[in-house]
Amino acid sequence: MTETFNALQTVEEGDGFATRLVQRTLDDLPPGDVLIRVQWSSLNYKDALSASGNRGVTRSYPHTPGIDAAGVVVTDSSDTFAEGTPVLVTGYDLGMNTAGGYGEYIRVPAGWVLKLPAGLDARVAMLHGTAGLTAGLCVQALLDAGVTPADGEVLVTGATGGVGSFAVALLAHLGFQVVAGSGKAEAADWLTQLGATALIDREAMLAGAGKPVLKPRWAGAVDTLGGEPLANAVKGTRYGGAVACCGLAASTDLPLTVFPFILRNVRLLGVDSVEQPLSAKAAVWERLATDWRIPVLESLCAAETDLAGLVPWFGTILQGGVRGRVLVKVG
Repeated sequence: MTETFNALQTVEEGDGFATRLVQRTLDDLPPGDVLIRVQWSSLNYKDALSASGNRGVTRSYPHTPGIDAAGVVVTDSSDTFAEGTPVLVTGYDLGMNTAGGYGEYIRVPAGWVLKLPAGLDARVAMLHGTAGLTAGLCVQALLDAGVTPADGEVLVTGATGGVGSFAVALLAHLGFQVVAGSGKAEAADWLTQLGATALIDREAMLAGAGKPVLKPRWAGAVDTLGGEPLANAVKGTRYGGAVACCGLAASTDLPLTVFPFILRNVRLLGVDSVEQPLSAKAAVWERLATDWRIPVLESLCAAETDLAGLVPWFGTILQGGVRGRVLVKVG
């Protein structure tokens, strides 16, 4: 077993933070049941926040970010997984306060680990990553709420982001009429390629923000932004529709009245992908590997990089400059 390995590490430096490639040892890893050799990870907004010193994500430094990891089991003291089993880990405390997927090895509790579903390898799993899982959970929430393709248009806000773009592609694959909401006009052709049947720009999404309700248009929505975009999605949802909310890229505020809920029976569905029970995650991953396997999956990949080339991407994603997913080859 290799005693030292490559990892990105974020450290406090002067008045700020710096992230660089370092050598670590297995003894540096936290306690845990399962030692995993990481092959692939991915870039998420939360990873960039951790790498920039955001104490709301990561309390103490030095730290190795990376909330996603896929690879193979090296050892498992719980006897849950055999050596060499392909596995993935997303969410829980990985990459937040537990050394994450931007290192060639992680050590985590067995209760965080999922065996890779048949049909997914480590790279494809990380092309989905937390973003794909979150989008899948949002779509499942809409389906559970009774939203169907026959009901009409479904809105996806923040449609060029990791979760939003995956939601566009998955909903289109399932037969929905998807309206992609984005402030990036240059992404129109790409969103259409993913399956969007129409686009709506930021100005149109925010029109009528001061009104208690809007003209009913949406059968449902997946919101990744929060704030006014989420409020307008709710206010513009038709009677009996539902909105799945999973993000706060625009704001943590929600400027709403109760009218959409008590006059139109609209349901607001909170979706979390971090602390979801492992069984719920496993059910969505199984669908992502089978009937939810989207045909345009590779079109979601904005770039592939190794650990050494990842650092510049942190600033890019924080500035809203990433379209789709960035894959990270680790091992």
